[in-house]
Amino acid sequence: MLNNPVWAALTGPQACFAEAAGNAARFQPEIAPFAALSDPADPAAWRDLATITDYAVLTGPSITPHAGWQTDRVTPGVQMIGQSMSGVEDPDAVPLTEKDVPEMLDLVARAEPGPFLKRTIELGRYLGIRDADGRLIAMAGERFRMPGWTEVSAVCTDPEHRGKGLGARLTLAVAAGILARGELPFLHTVHDNENAIRLYGRLGFTHNADVIFASYRLVS
Repeated sequence: MLNNPVWAALTGPQACFAEAAGNAARFQPEIAPFAALSDPADPAAWRDLATITDYAVLTGPSITPHAGWQTDRVTPGVQMIGQSMSGVEDPDAVPLTEKDVPEMLDLVARAEPGPFLKRTIELGRYLGIRDADGRLIAMAGERFRMPGWTEVSAVCTDPEHRGKGLGARLTLAVAAGILARGELPFLHTVHDNENAIRLYGRLGFTHNADVIFASYRLVS
């Protein structure tokens, strides 16, 4: 499942958010930009994908597009797992809900943690930390869910408040909720974000696989 987490999510616990056709599926567009194939080496799965979208973001260890699809962008990344870590609840972390989405989108625009859309919050539990004036300055939450595993995602801090350990605290708090359900946390980050990789390592995550985040466009 960890080799193809989006497919495992969309055909498992998060099937309610899927648009699917045969051996291809994608999240509803307002939820997340990701799609998945049951087997990226199967040309038939790419043909199925073309029936539901003409633009797809896939993730996995290695992906080669088949006839009719063109690579738009590839970003190397890493997948890390928290198989032996301990989460820590944080008394300052507050649950975020749909009413907080405008603030969350504003924070994402400033901090650029990766894809977060107006319905992404529906995928799981999100926590935030606010400053003394009540302004949202850091957040983290859950994205892909598959049997036994949940991804920690959207970890971000307002640039003016970095260096205070807020992202680490929220990562541990989100992981604590995942572990409390009897699941294990995992996460992704881009390959050249050495600071994030070191931080997650200190929190107890270990490298599981090199992956790519790649977008593909249907050209014929």
